Amino acid sequence: MTAADPRLAAAVAGDRRALEELVAEILPRVRNLVRYLVRGDAEAEDIAQEAMVAIVRGLPSHRGEGTLQSWSDRVATRATFGCLRRVRRARAQLDGGADLEAVPHPDAPPDEYIASRRAVALLDRIPDDQRHALVLHHVLGMSVPDISADLGVPLETVRSRLRIGIGKLRALHGGERC
Repeated sequence: MTAADPRLAAAVAGDRRALEELVAEILPRVRNLVRYLVRGDAEAEDIAQEAMVAIVRGLPSHRGEGTLQSWSDRVATRATFGCLRRVRRARAQLDGGADLEAVPHPDAPPDEYIASRRAVALLDRIPDDQRHALVLHHVLGMSVPDISADLGVPLETVRSRLRIGIGKLRALHGGERC
């Protein structure tokens, strides 16, 4: 999907078919991203839906400076973190599932899906702060300064989370059969 994708202009202009095509193309990527960021709980599906709503509503604001995919990744990430903050607040006020599996892309080979499921299983076993930093850096390709800005933490904190998270993933991966 390029920045000059005619489907984007058509979708923004109200063409339902173009919008459906864009949503069908973006949805598996968004669901996977949300699943990488959120532990395997029932909230992941709801968060993915909220992220897609945010993307569809925000389509007119896409300026075409980058790919629609990278823009939608950022929107989905922000929507996910916003949902996670709301859930944490709600749980704190109360004082007090079913896993959404990674979604294979229709063109993806089966071994890619299996590797994705293994990665999600390992990510489920590390703390959220490290998980978020790793996904933003290694899945979305965000720089440390961009992650620092998005998460609202110092650069060294991001670097530390990445270093410790990678170490934990390596240790976990070494202890499992592949």
